[in-house]
Amino acid sequence: MRAPIGDFTEARPAPDCLDLLTAPVAAAVRTWSGPVPADQLLYVDTDPAIADTAVFVEHHGPDLLDASANCVVVAGRRGETTTLAACVVKSATRVDVNGAVRKHLGARKASFAPMDTATGETGMEYGGITPIGLPSDWPLLVDAAVLDTEWVLIGSGSRRGKLILPGKAFAQLPGAVVMDALGVPTA
Repeated sequence: MRAPIGDFTEARPAPDCLDLLTAPVAAAVRTWSGPVPADQLLYVDTDPAIADTAVFVEHHGPDLLDASANCVVVAGRRGETTTLAACVVKSATRVDVNGAVRKHLGARKASFAPMDTATGETGMEYGGITPIGLPSDWPLLVDAAVLDTEWVLIGSGSRRGKLILPGKAFAQLPGAVVMDALGVPTA
């Protein structure tokens, strides 16, 4: 099947590619439910050497910058308590960690989680973290602009491969909180 966005040679329903996904992502796809059916989650094979957004967009076309999103893990701290959360914003923006995220988590300080924490807690590879298959007790903050995008390209849990899904599907993920202005323009 042809991917709805990008110049990928082949897209396959993610439920048919479980062996290509990391364990937590495969488990989430296997148990997927809600208004967007699982067969609308599409897997495209990609080169892990070009997984980072800027290089990926350069290789696969600039139109993907507006149709892709990044998922980052943040740590909010208040006293001795640390809360991990994930944030999904359009790739052309950056997460408002010290504003929207810090306030939502009720934290005194918020920052990107260290790489070993992000990968260890998610079971995913750095540079491929996706909101599909995250720990169910984490807040998942999603910028409203992501939901307004017809099809969104996002990581697949590893640096090899990407997932494409309808933007509206992000609202049905466990712990999802849709926020305006979570993503702010890059300088």
